[in-house]
Amino acid sequence: MRAPIGHFDTASPAPDCLDELVGPVADAVRRWSGSVPAREIVHVDTDPQWADTAVFVEHYGRELLERSANCVVVAGKRGGETTLAACVVPSTTRVDVNGVVRRQLGARKASFAAMDTAVGETGMEYGGITPIGLPADWPVLVDSAVVDLPYVLVGSGRRRGKLLVPGKAFAELPGAVVLEGLGVA
Repeated sequence: MRAPIGHFDTASPAPDCLDELVGPVADAVRRWSGSVPAREIVHVDTDPQWADTAVFVEHYGRELLERSANCVVVAGKRGGETTLAACVVPSTTRVDVNGVVRRQLGARKASFAAMDTAVGETGMEYGGITPIGLPADWPVLVDSAVVDLPYVLVGSGRRRGKLLVPGKAFAELPGAVVLEGLGVA
């Protein structure tokens, strides 16, 4: 199979390579429902040595810079309660944690979650966290620019490998809320 974006040696429909995915991501692909068929989610093999964004796009295709998204875990705090959420923004932007995220979560304070919290709560590897397979009760805040792309490169749950996902699928994830301006330049 040829990847819909980028230049990858190995690309397969995600349901055909569940062994390449961490447990929560594989389970989410198995249970996938919505307007986008699971077979349209594509797993591509990538080498962790080229994980740095500048090196990655040089190796796998410059067009990926404008067609990739980062998924980061944030923690919103209010009155002793902490709410974990995921934010999916274009890779050319950063998450507006103190504005859009804080207001959306109704938090007094919001920040990026600690690495051990993000890894422990998601069951995914740091640097590979993806919005597919997150805990069902988490809000998944998605920048509208991500939803508008035909295909988006995101993590696969591991440092090795990525997922290519139709943008509109992000709006249908459990807990998804599409927001304007979540990612800022």
